[in-house]
Amino acid sequence: MQYSTHDLNDTIVALATPTGIGAIGVIRLSGKDAITICNGVFRGKDLAQQDTHTIHFGTIRDREDRIVDEVLVSLFVGPKSYTGENVVEVSCHGSNYIIQQLIQLFVQEGARMAQPGEFTLRAFLNGRMDLSQAEAVADLIASSSASSHNLAMQQMRGGFSDEIQRLRQQLLDFASLIELELDFSEEDVEFADRTELKTLVKKIQTYIHALIQSFDLGNAIKHGINTVIAGRPNAGKSTLLNALLNEDRAIVSDIAGTTRDTIEEVLNIEGIQFRLIDTAGIREASDQIEAIGVEKTMEKISQSALLIYVFDVIQTQPEQVRQDLAKLVKPDMHLLVIANKMDLNPHTKFEHYFEVGSGKGEVGRRKAERGNHEEVAGSTDSDFPFPTSDFPLAISEAQWIPISALEKMNIGFLKEKLYQSVLTEQVQVDSTIVSNARHFEALKKASESLDDVLHAMDSGITSDFVAMDIRRALAFLGEITGEISTDDLLGNIFGKFCIGK
Repeated sequence: MQYSTHDLNDTIVALATPTGIGAIGVIRLSGKDAITICNGVFRGKDLAQQDTHTIHFGTIRDREDRIVDEVLVSLFVGPKSYTGENVVEVSCHGSNYIIQQLIQLFVQEGARMAQPGEFTLRAFLNGRMDLSQAEAVADLIASSSASSHNLAMQQMRGGFSDEIQRLRQQLLDFASLIELELDFSEEDVEFADRTELKTLVKKIQTYIHALIQSFDLGNAIKHGINTVIAGRPNAGKSTLLNALLNEDRAIVSDIAGTTRDTIEEVLNIEGIQFRLIDTAGIREASDQIEAIGVEKTMEKISQSALLIYVFDVIQTQPEQVRQDLAKLVKPDMHLLVIANKMDLNPHTKFEHYFEVGSGKGEVGRRKAERGNHEEVAGSTDSDFPFPTSDFPLAISEAQWIPISALEKMNIGFLKEKLYQSVLTEQVQVDSTIVSNARHFEALKKASESLDDVLHAMDSGITSDFVAMDIRRALAFLGEITGEISTDDLLGNIFGKFCIGK
């Protein structure tokens, strides 16, 4: 979306509240003629003579002097306004007819309809906020949990961008000295201390790496985490979903294959939203409908960041568990292995299913000691194949959670594990967190450029190449806060906003 200079000099108008019938609607105008345009149809005090940040009661009338509605008009005289321009907000009754009549009157008086995000774009262009703060406005509107709200509010208040600007300024100071050296290249002078520059670059790299590392958490807070509950039929997946939600959301039955389609619900754990997806049991389908369900299960698993694999400790053998996991687990997917129905077999242990350390599985070891034809804990010869060293996945005991979904045993511990799955030792919820994909990409590119700076200095490369790498890093950092921007970038960012913001 393109905004011309002429467009940005216009006075714009839009509905600032959601569409639909409600108690009130708020219509916003911004631009040098906003007060004049509203004054032309408002009957009450002369708005042009009133102070900024005041509210006035009156009526708005059409060109035949008929009353359209009784309203409250809020005045914000620029530059002390959201956009930095004159802003008028008209609070009227929430009738769609009234709202459309008022907007039409303002357009007739000389305003034009605002484009998506144009109010916030003007706030950015008029220096009321930087680009990362402007983007946080959209995130704040879309926030659906305490954590996503806090994250957006922190960014909108400038904590993240202030730090980026500070680091960028320190780098810019050194870049200026190197550029000065290039002007005196024939005299072989050095204005920028290379040791200090290297220390600064490493310091900035450390901070940038922490921000990059925080993106997974930030993205999880902002968008939620797609979490699939998968396993064989009758493993207790739907019972587990109900236990996590603490409500009977999914149908539970002893009949295998009850769940034919996916069921999706949101679980909020300490501000992080997990988009739980209960899926059809994994097996050879007995009919076409179940086959479609199994196909959907595999599709949902491939799209998810977190897999909760549930198995029945009574009915599912270790070989089957390993076969399922080898088929289901994808690269970069976080896995929790849920041993369900532990109330029926409380002696089940991690080492019965997976290797411990570099040795063989515990049950396999016991079978080997006793002879392959000897029964172990009621198992058959085929239950525990030996050895297990060809299992392609490394499953740790930290991923193993014994529960009874029916008895709600260990459900609280499972929730803690889910929450911990999106945290790392280096990233905590109260630290500065990156949640914007554009910022993430810019930080990665800035980090790569700074790596080039360090390599150039270690290799004795001439100052002009060092300066070029520093300029690239500065440009990528500048893209975050908007010191460096293009019309295409601005159009792409603000075009995704709602109209009226």
